[in-house]
Amino acid sequence: MRAEGDDWRCAGVRWPPTGPELAWLHPVRGGRTSPLPAGRQLAFTTGDARRCLGVRRGGRHTPCPAGAALTATAVSAQCAECARLDRAHSVAADTVADDPRPYDVYLAWFGPGLIKVGITAAEREGARLREQAALSYALLGRGPLMAARRAEAVLGAALAVPDRFPYAAKRAARHPLPAREPRTAELAELHGRALGLAGLPESLAVRAFAPVHHDEEFHLDRLRPGPGLVGLSPGCAIAGRVAAVAGPDVYLDTADGRLLLVDARQLAGWALRATDPGTAVTAAVRPPEPDGPDALF
Repeated sequence: MRAEGDDWRCAGVRWPPTGPELAWLHPVRGGRTSPLPAGRQLAFTTGDARRCLGVRRGGRHTPCPAGAALTATAVSAQCAECARLDRAHSVAADTVADDPRPYDVYLAWFGPGLIKVGITAAEREGARLREQAALSYALLGRGPLMAARRAEAVLGAALAVPDRFPYAAKRAARHPLPAREPRTAELAELHGRALGLAGLPESLAVRAFAPVHHDEEFHLDRLRPGPGLVGLSPGCAIAGRVAAVAGPDVYLDTADGRLLLVDARQLAGWALRATDPGTAVTAAVRPPEPDGPDALF
């Protein structure tokens, strides 16, 4: 009988330009992905334990040497030691200052009054905004890493633009789906104020206002009020058709008429076994709850 440690483990949702995908990691075979288009049938059972996925750096994956167990509710799929190694060389953690790549400064819109500022490597072409489930966004400028960081800090200090929101607030703003016009107007107003600031770095090449919307990619028009949040545990079953995907959140229509929300941040680290599409859902389902401080993005 095959040991579970030799299985493929889910590594969460990825957002290439072609659409959302579930990522998988294997301790020997490396990584692969499977697409998550709207309408796709998903049916699986979880394995015996959720395990740390290790560290990925420079395009290479290093498995967790301890194969550390993770709690089912953690939004990170890394143990404390692997997380420490990851953050030791991380743009997000401000432990990298010599990255030669150009960076984009963006304004991301998640709901009325929920606009954040952030930076992302230009080569990622907006993937970071899809990962964060931004409903709309606009680029403010492009430049070296430290110039982008400086611009981010200037907006925070001068205009009180935050760099994160509780994830629960993002979820709550998705339904009913806000119209594009007020999103665009709110982004345009802040974009104009930001470009008028005197403290922006000279090395930042500012961008004209050009909003991007993710309505079609996320399929949020298919959502209904009150999706049930899935709680994962060893040996539980989940089955349904993909209704929508926003950032790490996968919404499933079940055979009994429910709409379930699977947080792929918590799905990451589980070994998943395919099961019959008609399998009844045995995972715990509860109303969405406010996330803890480790879920801020």
